[in-house]
Amino acid sequence: MRGKATIAAALGLTLTLSAAKSDPFAGRVAGPPAQCVDTSTTMSGPVIADKDVIFINAGRRVWRAKVRGQCFGIQPFNTLLIDRWGSQVCRNDRFRVLQQGLSIPSAWCFFDGFVPYDRVKK
Repeated sequence: MRGKATIAAALGLTLTLSAAKSDPFAGRVAGPPAQCVDTSTTMSGPVIADKDVIFINAGRRVWRAKVRGQCFGIQPFNTLLIDRWGSQVCRNDRFRVLQQGLSIPSAWCFFDGFVPYDRVKK
């Protein structure tokens, strides 16, 4: 049993390190904060990149979502369950985190604004 736990821990560390290698904000500059993000034009996301980083890929622009207070379970490979009304995700919209392998989501968490990151023009 101890060997299986060690293998699982090593596999988890490898997956986390490989997820952390690609920085979604590399080569980009931050813009002024916004209250909402139009998700009808997004390519993918929201994605949990790190324990404190949620990002939404909108092609040329990547949005970094800020979270109000503490939100347990924000870790790579977990899933965000967002309550949405319309095509935007806005400040104070609520979401839950579903951990991999579990069927019960976390307590409610809330977005606290969004920061756009645009590619640097050469």
